Formats: sequence, structure tokens, C-alpha cells
Amino acid sequence: MAEFVKRDGLLFYLFFSLLFMEFVFREGVFREIQLRDFLLAAIFLLGIAFFLYFIVGFMEGRVGFAVSSLLIGLVSLLYVSQFIYFKFFKTFYTVYSAGNGGQIAEFWKDIGTLAWKNGLWLTLLVMPAILFLFLGRYLSFQKQDKLNRISIVACIVMVQLAGIGTLKASGKGINSAYDLYYQSSMPLLSVDRLGLLTTMRLDMQRQLSGWEPKLAVSTKNPPGASGNWPTSKSPSWENEARGYNVMDIDFQQLAAKETNKELKDMYKYFSMVEPTEKNRYTGKFKGYNLIFITAESFSPYAVNKEVTPTLYKLVHEGYNFTNFYNPVWGVSTSDGEYVACIGLIPKSGIWSFKASGRNYMPFTMGNQLKKLGYETRAYHNHTYSYYGRDVSHPNMGYEYKAVGNGLDVKVTWPESDLEMIEKTVPDYIGNEPFHTYYMTVSGHMQYNFSGNYIAWKNKKKVEGLPLSTEAKAYLATQIELDRALEQLLERLEEKGVADRTLIALSADHYPYGLSAETIDELAGHKVDKTFELYKSPFILYAKGMKPEKIDKPASSLDIIPTLSNLLGLEYDSRLLMGRDIFSNSEPLVMFVDKSFITDRGKYNSVTREFTPAGNTSVDEKYIQSVSSIIQAKFHFSAKILDTDFYRKVLQR
Repeated sequence: MAEFVKRDGLLFYLFFSLLFMEFVFREGVFREIQLRDFLLAAIFLLGIAFFLYFIVGFMEGRVGFAVSSLLIGLVSLLYVSQFIYFKFFKTFYTVYSAGNGGQIAEFWKDIGTLAWKNGLWLTLLVMPAILFLFLGRYLSFQKQDKLNRISIVACIVMVQLAGIGTLKASGKGINSAYDLYYQSSMPLLSVDRLGLLTTMRLDMQRQLSGWEPKLAVSTKNPPGASGNWPTSKSPSWENEARGYNVMDIDFQQLAAKETNKELKDMYKYFSMVEPTEKNRYTGKFKGYNLIFITAESFSPYAVNKEVTPTLYKLVHEGYNFTNFYNPVWGVSTSDGEYVACIGLIPKSGIWSFKASGRNYMPFTMGNQLKKLGYETRAYHNHTYSYYGRDVSHPNMGYEYKAVGNGLDVKVTWPESDLEMIEKTVPDYIGNEPFHTYYMTVSGHMQYNFSGNYIAWKNKKKVEGLPLSTEAKAYLATQIELDRALEQLLERLEEKGVADRTLIALSADHYPYGLSAETIDELAGHKVDKTFELYKSPFILYAKGMKPEKIDKPASSLDIIPTLSNLLGLEYDSRLLMGRDIFSNSEPLVMFVDKSFITDRGKYNSVTREFTPAGNTSVDEKYIQSVSSIIQAKFHFSAKILDTDFYRKVLQR
């Protein structure tokens, strides 16, 4: 028995270490473990354990012990780093993000705080590596002979086949383990269904091979925006182009001439996407100046008549969107900004905004308005190059300034939105027409009074509130945004341009730096984590406008087409993934896991449950139809980015 333990104990130690770390990781991240998903992850972990055992089999003695220690240590490091990353960003990093991850070092204080708070979990995750330093000396490290190596490889193959067989037996629907393994890229759901190490292995394979997600619907007869399947060779809107937001693009002719199958499929798809009609809001703010703001971690909880009166004023004296959502995508702030500014769904696994910097992006507000003679500027009160904004933002048509490149604000953590407004308004306010874009940072986590300068700065304004410390600190950061907007309105009023300046503001994402308990506290009830968590105000305000409440479901993906329509710009609604909110098109709010909200209700794609709105009812065919539309939008949105499609279709 002792000889068996010395000879083969390493394999068992490797497997049970991986199993232990996966269990601890799931418990710490998801707070619950689904037995079916954990067992599938365990099968793949067994294959990984055999693979590590195979590697060590080429060494012996102290070298074998050192390499084994290194491998277990590296696996522990992966679990620890992903654990902290999730606690920070509420998602998992990809191989691509890891390669660009040096910038996260700017948050070292916040990372340290998170590590301290989660010390027990992190200790458990490194325990197998630490124990091995003491227990490993009782194991035998000998070179495997040829027969043993062949046997180990055979075991790897058999375990892998067992895992694949289990995948197929569990179903092939959207978000199934099979779908995530072969067809889709959703790290958050994949880690839950397949396990962390398998998800990272798949991600690495995909990065190296140039893998692309498979389209689950036919491009020969793709779904239209309304949920119907168009069959006419000549869509009705082609004969009524003046009444629709379309450009002079003959997709069918382009498809007939195209030899590249990928582009041909794209031309066919967009030829059948139903555009949005022009409406009574079209051109309502034509010729207005535009100030467009993506506000860090803005949420409904930041809007309070006493604490943040300016935000309250803008929400209730402009267009009040009561059913608006800011879904979280894979790269937190950057992807949230990409959706709001570009009007496309981010491609999973990369930094889409940075990647867009090499492409022609005609529908951004900067590029559209610059063509009309607007002064177009963009500002960010944090590091100039963070998330590659030094690449993406000039490409959107802006003269871009941020900390380290033309914006001189006091460097704190986080920096002041108020100071950014004070320093930048003089750049543009006298140069009509102007369009200015801001990405704020004052609302950034962590929400406390010791490590967050903005929260500390505004602490006295929230001290008397009957809330927890974390809730107070969050509101204190949003007070800075409120004061910045107050300053902005005053400057516009003084210059006499307030009544011809449209202000648009949305969040990059919900304040995921808050604990679930604090979010419930601020909301005054237990918040639904599937849909309600992502609900957010969208501000559209100009002095003197008639306030209006809009209940139609909408999301940040709809911002660009909505602004384009309101400003009376020429754009093609078929080439954007969102829809003009004021159009008569059926609403569709999409989430990263392919869940959705329409006027008929909400569909949770993970649990496959549909919650009807009011007395409406739908059948399975409706759910499949909408899901097919969403699949196509995800697919072709990524293809627009990959192929620089706008440049091709607009013949630049």
C-alpha cells in the first residue's frame, strides 16, 4: 500500500487538489453548487490531472518535485486571480484580457482590500499548493516508461470522451454545457457549467485558432427585427425609403457581386433586417448641441431629490425612461461604453472598443456630427490610455483629452467629475454647434471613506442618512456627478445655450462594487438579480422641453439609433443592433446570457422560464423566434467588428 501511494499518489493528489479548488472557488463565487454542473467539471478536471501527471512523468527526484510544486502553484494562482477578478468586476478575465491586464495594477489598493476581505477563501485556494510542499516528499518522482506514458495518454483520451459524451447527453439548447463548449463564448456561464480550468483551456484554444462562435440560425432567411421571418425578395420598405431611417445601400446587389462567403452572408442578412420608421420625434433636436455622458456606476439609487437634486431634475424634467437597462458585458466599463457609443454588441473574449479603433465607425455621435461641422471633443478624468481609449476615442471622431494627455485635474482615486467639468467646459461652450462626450470616474468603487477620495470628500453630505457605511459611500460618490452636472447646467445657462443643448446620460454598468445586501438596502427591497439589477435611468434633457414618461423596454444598445433619430441624422437603422426607442418597432432588451425582455414579458435563458407581462401569453415558437433574432445580432455584431464591415458596405 505504501509503495502504491508513493508511486501513484501524485495523480490522486493532483486530482483531489483540482477538485478541492474548484469546489472552494464555486462556493466562494456563486454561493451555491449545482451537483450536475460540478460533476461535469470534475470529469474534465480528471483529464487535466492526468495531463499534469503526464508532464511530471518526464522528470524524477527533486526536479519532479519542483515541477509538481510549480504546476499546483500555477493552478492555485489561476483560481486566486480569477476569484479576485470576479469580486472586482463580477466576471472572469479571458486570455486576451490577461495579456492586456497590466492596467489593473492601478487598482492595487482596491485589490488589496478585496484580498483582505476574502482572506479565508484565498487561503483555502492556495492550501493544496502549501500542503504539497510538506506532503510531496512522501511521494515518488520517477520517469515514466513508454508503456506508462501511452497508458496515461489513453486515460486522457477516454476521460475527454466521457466528458464530451456527458455534454451531448445533457442537451444542446442555448446556454447548455454543449452550447458553451462548442458554439458560444460566455465566460461567466461557462465557468458555472464547465468549470474554471476547462473554460480557460477553451478560451486559450480559441484565441490560438481564431475560433468564432457558430451562428444558430440560417443566413439564407434570417429573422427580422420584429420577430417574423421575412420571405419577400423585395422588402416593402425598399419602396418607401423616405419614411425609414435607411441609407442608399443595395445589399442584394452587393451580395450578388460578393465572392467572399462571409461578406455575402452579411449582405444577405442586413438586406432582410427591418429598419425603423421615422416618427414624430425625428429631428426634434436637429441642430442642437449634444453633451453625451457615460457615468461610472450610475444607477436608480443615485437619484434622490434631496441628496442629488440635479440628477433628480434631469430624470424627471426630461424624457423619463422607466424601463431602461444597462446589461453588463464581458469587459465591464469598456464594453458598457462600447455599447452606448457604437451601438453594437461587444465581441466576447476581446476588448471590442480598443479593437474598433482600427475600423471605420460612421454611426458614432462624434463622426456623425463632425461631418456636419460640429466641434467634437471627448474627455475622461482618469488615465488617457486605460482600456485603449487613446485608440478608440479619436477614431470615434473626437479630439480626446484625459489624465496624462491634456486634461489637468488633481490625480486622486478616483478623480473628480466636478473638476473635469470645470476644466473642460471653456474648451467648447463658445464654439457652436458643439458635441462633447464624457466618461466619468468619480462613481468608481470601492465604496468606503478610507480608500475612496470622492466618497471621503462628500462624506459630510451623507453622514445623517439612515444607511450602512457602504451605501453612504456610494451616494457620496454620486454626489460628485450631481455637482458636476449642476456646474454644467449653470455654464450652459450663463452662455445662453441651455435651451439648445441636449444632454444624454447613461451608466456604463450597475454599481457592482456594492454588496448584494447594500443594493437591496438602497432599493428598499430584495432586488431581482436576473433583470432588475440592470435597470437604470437614461437621461435625455434639454431646458424647456416637455417632460414625458416612456415605459417601453429599452437598453443602452438603443442609445445611438435614438440620438441619431432625435437629431435628424442620416443613418441606417439596419446596421445597428439596437432600435430607436421612439419608433414603432417592437422592443427588445438583450443580455449577455441571451436572456431578454420584450413588451410581452421576460425570458430567463438560464432557467428557461418566461414571465409574462400582464395578461399576455406566448408559446415556445415565440421564445425560439426571439432567441434566433438575438443569436443573429450577437453573431453579426461581432462580424461587423471583425471585417471592418462599415467601411466595406459604405464603400470607403
